[in-house]
Amino acid sequence: MRVYIADDQARVRDALRLLLTQEHDLQVVGEADDARLLLREAKKLRPDLILLDWELPGLSETHPLESLRKAAPAAKVIALSGQSDKSAVALREGAFAFVSKTDPPEVLLAALYSAQKPHDTNTKPD
Repeated sequence: MRVYIADDQARVRDALRLLLTQEHDLQVVGEADDARLLLREAKKLRPDLILLDWELPGLSETHPLESLRKAAPAAKVIALSGQSDKSAVALREGAFAFVSKTDPPEVLLAALYSAQKPHDTNTKPD
């Protein structure tokens, strides 16, 4: 899975990159510290998944995923925040998952691997 990291804190990006590079089936394809760079690179790189700091500078406060969906429509987004009360808003706006920055790494990895699985809502029991 091709993953893009978007967070304005270099230490957070470094920690996420270190965690992801230890997983053999995850590849970090780029990083951004603001929404403008994220949108430009997401359009060009077409990642499978974007780890998105929910408070990333430059994101729209009313509909933060709208422009990102236009730039990389197929990418799933996992919203990250140190404020767990942002979870409901992120999920309502269309994030695949929400992970608190205070959660242990296993929580983020579980969300990443869940995003890798196909989710077919049209399957019917035999």
